[in-house]
Amino acid sequence: MPARSSISRLLCAAALVIPLPGAHAADEPGYGPELESFSYPAPVQKFAFTSQKARLHMAYMDVKPATPNGHTAVLLHGKNFCGATWESTIKVLADAGYRVVVPDQVGFCKSSKPAHYQYTFQQLAANTRALLESLGIRQAAIVGHSTGGMLAVRYGLMYPEQTTQLVLVNPIGLEDWKAAGVQSIDVDAWYERELKTTASSIREYEKYTYYAGQWKPEYEKWVQMLAGMNRGPGKQIVAWNSALIYDMIYTQPVVYEFPLLKMPTLLLIGENDNTAIGKDLAAPELRSRLGNYRVLMKQAAQNIPKATLVSFPKLGHAPQMQDPDAFHAALLKGMADAK
Repeated sequence: MPARSSISRLLCAAALVIPLPGAHAADEPGYGPELESFSYPAPVQKFAFTSQKARLHMAYMDVKPATPNGHTAVLLHGKNFCGATWESTIKVLADAGYRVVVPDQVGFCKSSKPAHYQYTFQQLAANTRALLESLGIRQAAIVGHSTGGMLAVRYGLMYPEQTTQLVLVNPIGLEDWKAAGVQSIDVDAWYERELKTTASSIREYEKYTYYAGQWKPEYEKWVQMLAGMNRGPGKQIVAWNSALIYDMIYTQPVVYEFPLLKMPTLLLIGENDNTAIGKDLAAPELRSRLGNYRVLMKQAAQNIPKATLVSFPKLGHAPQMQDPDAFHAALLKGMADAK
């Protein structure tokens, strides 16, 4: 970890960076470290709290339905996603009567980017629970995508009585990459990697992982959302938090605890997904075996006691974005069946 003085200099430098007029093309915006000026699909509120001796805030949307069905769904975003990327799912669930709460976790998107924070899935789950308690929400279905799936599992393990159902959408962490032999790198190395993030690198990765080699113009908005934080003022603190989060993901597997889950769990899996953290660091022969979701989804369904598996043969890591109609039909049915 960089010395305290180095982090202080990093934060001061980030605060002094002011985007010049015309510094980016109109379609390549530079956002601030909390996604300033990026619009969300619903009003954004902030939950202020103290964690690890720091004053922090979580941005969140709280969308109440016109005709409530008495149930709440909490949508947890992935590593390269934000609450805003749940845009179509928020509308579908609210139209079906669900109250929909969508937080940005600390370190992500419109929430705080602390200079010093011990990221654990336990901590993020506790932060989420504190948010829900502040809103008077006792129980909810927890829907987690990608890294949000790992967090959803941890939340379900910590708060089983408050979790009516888990919905895991192409969760990562269905295998232990470290135990499989993927090379470990330290936080400083993750930080250097994150500083090199560009719109082109994001787009290329998402095309072949999230969308199974397909690309649609509507995906570009989400590329620019991420790239905008990485090219805007505060990009150093964005990259630093991203590095800490990658270290959390890599070192804190949840796959071994799947048998302990007590609540109904719906697995919604795009079969063409091949996500594996650090796969590019693995030897070629190992790399080819990682992220095989056609195998991993079946293993997860066997290891989770009350699991229901619904797969999408032609979709990748983000089925809710690649084929919203098919995804939402399966989601609504699976959530109704669990009531």
